[in-house]
Amino acid sequence: MIGLLALLLIGGILGFAAMREPAPKGEPATAATSPAPPPSLDPAPPVENWPRWGITHTQFSADHEPAKVREQAAHMLEREPMLQNQHIMGWGAGNPEPSPGRYDFRQLDDRMKFISQSKGVPVITLCCAPDWMKGGTPGRTDWTKNATVAPKREHFDDFANLAARIAKRYPNVRHYMVWNEFKGFWDPVNQRWDAEAYTEMYNKVYDALKKVNPQIQVGGPYIPMDSTQRDAGSELKGPWGVMDQRVLDAIGYWLSEKKGADFIVVDGASMTTDKGNVPDDFGALAKFSAITTWLRQKSGDLPVWWAEWYIEPTNSGWSEAKRTAVQAVAMMEFAASGATTALYWNPQRETGKDCPGCLWVPGNGREMPMAGLLSGFTKWFPAGVPLAQVSVSDQRVRVLAQERMMVMVNTTDAELSATVDGKTVTLKPYEIKWSPRGVTG
Repeated sequence: MIGLLALLLIGGILGFAAMREPAPKGEPATAATSPAPPPSLDPAPPVENWPRWGITHTQFSADHEPAKVREQAAHMLEREPMLQNQHIMGWGAGNPEPSPGRYDFRQLDDRMKFISQSKGVPVITLCCAPDWMKGGTPGRTDWTKNATVAPKREHFDDFANLAARIAKRYPNVRHYMVWNEFKGFWDPVNQRWDAEAYTEMYNKVYDALKKVNPQIQVGGPYIPMDSTQRDAGSELKGPWGVMDQRVLDAIGYWLSEKKGADFIVVDGASMTTDKGNVPDDFGALAKFSAITTWLRQKSGDLPVWWAEWYIEPTNSGWSEAKRTAVQAVAMMEFAASGATTALYWNPQRETGKDCPGCLWVPGNGREMPMAGLLSGFTKWFPAGVPLAQVSVSDQRVRVLAQERMMVMVNTTDAELSATVDGKTVTLKPYEIKWSPRGVTG
């Protein structure tokens, strides 16, 4: 009887302990016993002007494709060398430091090697953070929370040290964005962004990167520029909507308290959070110009980076022709307002899946319209190129021009003719047409 009571008591104690310390969450994270040496990467290709345009690699990119498709994708990207951005954890890269001091850069190395092979100008986004920096279990990765939890304050130094280690591993990378969309920095109690915590982390990362190489370029705060149709007294508004003042306040705090910055980075969608694209799908794109102008003014003309931009409402039913036409006009807004960088979030998917807006057909490699659009803008509208004003007889045709080339977009679903730059042109529904002008030698 005494033995039975003892067993019951021990079982109860173990059960209570299990209740107090729940089982670790997430999958075991692996790390090589002997980490591989840093990959051999070519220096970024020399470019006469900063390319301005580029892409962000996401979960499924060329390194997931068969060799033939990977080669086609590399050739497509290298014909006009552009920026190529990769996150350090997630979006195709594994946990870089599963446990304190144990590193696993295998998947990140693969992405960085592809960027080098395809002649990309490399950019790294320092997000996200290993679980143990966020209160999770060392040695495990809970991907369901990867993009929603920020490092705890007591681990800001650890995150900065990881950033420095990555900078040493990839010396060809000279541009870093710190974190992504303020993920995990929302204060639910006060219903505001915790700009104080983000800026504290940013400053530690900034110092760590500059210590590795003072030539490294660092930017933040990478916050989403949300807008609505509700006018709550925001200092920035237009026909496209009203900016959330809490976002503007967070940017203001970062600007006043940062240690330094080589550029200011944001992301956002043309859609309002409550009414979609207003006043219409093309008119809503003026939001990008308005925000770029505001950021340049507020920051003392820091270079403005758009880390992501989105133009299509959910379940839009858009054709690929309309989707690409709206993207083209969005890019015109970035160029006309003086954005230094705009990175296209490439939504590649697995083989066999529909892939609207992708650069190539998954598993096939056939080029899709967005790839040609990015190449054209990279070639003809890099940062700093002087823009030319041209006459347009019909405002439904949007035009961006420089001395040697112009691009026109029919923003309607019907064929139309117009006089552009003194010449009559006919454009099919949502057609994008490139036309040389002046001396094209």
